[in-house]
Amino acid sequence: MITIPEDVLASMKLPEKDRERILKVELAIALYRRGVLSIGKARKLAEMSKWEFMEELGRRKIERHYTEKELEEDIAFAKGNK
Repeated sequence: MITIPEDVLASMKLPEKDRERILKVELAIALYRRGVLSIGKARKLAEMSKWEFMEELGRRKIERHYTEKELEEDIAFAKGNK
């Protein structure tokens, strides 16, 4: 669990109701960009579908780290296998 001091939270220029979601997305994107998290774990942290997360990466012009395992998964998905 990450604890953010109240004065820091209060100084954020984010709607209170959206803070947690926005912070999770920002953290997930930052950790993915640095290679700390895989796309699967980052999108889980961000609470987004794979496609939503990929769209967000595209909007931010962040290159996707595409592994051989992901290629195999995408090929299996395209063939209708899970």
